[in-house]
Amino acid sequence: QVQLVESGGGLVQPGGSLRLSCAASGNIFSIHAMGWFRQAPGKQRELVATITSGGVTNYADSLKGRFTISRDNAKNTVSLQMNSLKPEDTAVYYCNAEIVRWNDLARMDGYWGQGTQVTVSS
Repeated sequence: QVQLVESGGGLVQPGGSLRLSCAASGNIFSIHAMGWFRQAPGKQRELVATITSGGVTNYADSLKGRFTISRDNAKNTVSLQMNSLKPEDTAVYYCNAEIVRWNDLARMDGYWGQGTQVTVSS
């Protein structure tokens, strides 16, 4: 029983910024990693960025430093700071978490949020 709740999406002008947040809750023993993926119309879902519990980050090469992923102090949330946004960043952004539950400590499952729309347009 794990839920991911996202917030922060919306409409922004090219060159602007948005910050997405995602909170995981439920029967969580530990979170191995959290990340963000996005899916634009007519395209497959793609990796944006991930961060492990130890703080190791991984970004899509095409972002060129525009996006920053981070954890907050609660360690069950992840955020994505998006700067210098471009129209091609328009997509539904999904939060993902790799979670071990108390129910089965030998099992790690992936969970997805509901997605939040980010639209970059003048």
